Amino acid sequence: MDARIVRTRHALQGALLELARDTPLDDITVGDITKRAHVNRSSFYLHYTDKDTLLADALEMQIDRSTGDEDLRTDSPEHMPTGLTDYLNHVQEYASLYGRVLNDGGSGVVANRLRSHVHDIVERALNESDADPFPNLPRDIAAAGVAGLAVGIITAWLGRDPMPPVHTAATWIWDMLVPVAGVAGRPSDAASSRDDGSTENAASSNDGSGPNPAAPSGGDSGYLALGLRRTTGKSSIPG
Repeated sequence: MDARIVRTRHALQGALLELARDTPLDDITVGDITKRAHVNRSSFYLHYTDKDTLLADALEMQIDRSTGDEDLRTDSPEHMPTGLTDYLNHVQEYASLYGRVLNDGGSGVVANRLRSHVHDIVERALNESDADPFPNLPRDIAAAGVAGLAVGIITAWLGRDPMPPVHTAATWIWDMLVPVAGVAGRPSDAASSRDDGSTENAASSNDGSGPNPAAPSGGDSGYLALGLRRTTGKSSIPG
């Protein structure tokens, strides 16, 4: 893509996100966006048909910036990809925007694009993996399930008042993805954050009497980091 087109689109995306930090999305006009981006109104419509399409592009770009280029597929559940916390830091910064997009009454176009983008990342990671954590499922169905799980946790996190810290939300997602991907049992010192501030070993049974039969068993299961990669730069869209 032409570098000038990329610069203009990044400027528009960055302008919308900056405005959305302090202003409800419905109150932001195309004129507000172009003024902040230092481009004329006609340039906006050369690249985007409407504000929702611009926002969908901006949120997809943020996922890609957070996940970066370094592949972190690993055989250890201890290594939570930093791209996950980078992305959730961004979501927290724009919590009101994401809350409106993902909850009922938000933009269906933007929410569907966001879910679809996460689905594509997961499906690509599954296709590139040497392991097959879902041998009885078609890849697109497995990807839809994992993507829906991750987006669902983010939506629930945004709905809590007060919002728990980013690390807590990242741990929720990671604790769900680890068994879903068929990983060997969590290390004994890896504990999950709970609502009441206490911790519980992911491999323990509910009554503490022994291993949880639902927890993954030990062995070489071939873990998949589901496309989350280490960021190589600041997690933001340049203006």
